[in-house]
Amino acid sequence: MSVINVGQAVVLGVVEGVTEFLPVSSTGHLKITEGLMGIPVDDQAVVGFSAVIQVGAIAAVLLYFFKDIVRIVSAWFRGLFDKRERYHHDYKFAWWVIAATVPIVVVGLAAKPLIDGPLASLWVVAASLIIGSGVMWAADQMGRHKRGEDDTSFKDAMLVGSSQILALLFPGFSRSGATMSTALILDLDRVAATRLSFFLGIPALTGAGLYELKDALGAGVGAAPLAVGTIVSFVVAYASIAWLLKFVAKHSFNAFVIYRIVVGVALLGLLSTGVLS
Repeated sequence: MSVINVGQAVVLGVVEGVTEFLPVSSTGHLKITEGLMGIPVDDQAVVGFSAVIQVGAIAAVLLYFFKDIVRIVSAWFRGLFDKRERYHHDYKFAWWVIAATVPIVVVGLAAKPLIDGPLASLWVVAASLIIGSGVMWAADQMGRHKRGEDDTSFKDAMLVGSSQILALLFPGFSRSGATMSTALILDLDRVAATRLSFFLGIPALTGAGLYELKDALGAGVGAAPLAVGTIVSFVVAYASIAWLLKFVAKHSFNAFVIYRIVVGVALLGLLSTGVLS
């Protein structure tokens, strides 16, 4: 019998789609939702399910930014065979994304027992939500928001890409929150920071989903819940991406900061009173 049924997969797909790219922690929200539905958050099959349905959200990014991705990948292929093309920003950016993914892959493989075990605790999620809020608020205040997407450098990509490790180790910190905060500290504007977070998330999240697929299927999650959760995640994430890009063009990240603190404090209350364990 599957540890997650189709109805639960729909709910988790919606949660994943809404929160994957908002700086509020999709992993944290998935674990909270799983806990409320009585699903064991540290079960290997459940951890694998969460990683797999992220692929739906990544598919939404691929579709939403299809023209940009085709342009960047085309420039990369041209640059492999034509030295003149290697001065193009898109060619360099493609290599930067590849290089910036290496740190999270190395740490993810090395620290997997910790990530799937002790660090999967809801206590860690609550603390990370609150601490991450402080980091995000400080980054938004410190950043001068003066650099656009065309001004990004290899250093920017490596620092922003490496910051994904925080979310990997501390569920609740938020991958998008960590990457956007780092980009803001580097003085990128909010739209450039958000788009860079999207592009850097593609290889990391896709790789994690494919890596966990066999474990999710083999450990007790049926094909139907996986398929439903992934499809729902895709549809909801597409709408979430469109909304977020419009929002950050005109607003600060304060709304997300406040929301994260409220959720983190509420989660601490639920854990302290034994409603969640």
